[in-house]
Amino acid sequence: MGLTHVDAEIGNPLEPQRHAEIRFLVDSGAVYSVIPAGELEKLGVKPSGERTFFLANGQPVKRRIGEVRVTLKEQSATCVVLFGEEGDSTLLGVTTLENLGLIFDPMRQKIMSLPMLLADMRKYFL
Repeated sequence: MGLTHVDAEIGNPLEPQRHAEIRFLVDSGAVYSVIPAGELEKLGVKPSGERTFFLANGQPVKRRIGEVRVTLKEQSATCVVLFGEEGDSTLLGVTTLENLGLIFDPMRQKIMSLPMLLADMRKYFL
């Protein structure tokens, strides 16, 4: 299995005219996407908070979070992302993919449409 990279557009959801294309490493093990802080700051994206995350070795690290508009494969959604710091990889995480209605197929190394299932719960509650 190799590494899969994709190009996606990111933008400031409050100022749609401010956007850029960025190359991501697809990481199906990452919950959130990581974008270099400098790229987000160029777009005028402001952090909305800070959270603690854990590296693979168990070390806790704090990262700022914010929201960007991500467009990939003709799908677009506002997503929570991390402000990446020096040494962080630019990652496309699972929540971004799910927000876009997409999924990563590790066998084919491709991003595909996520099958959307709905259940009619009325028969269970009426």
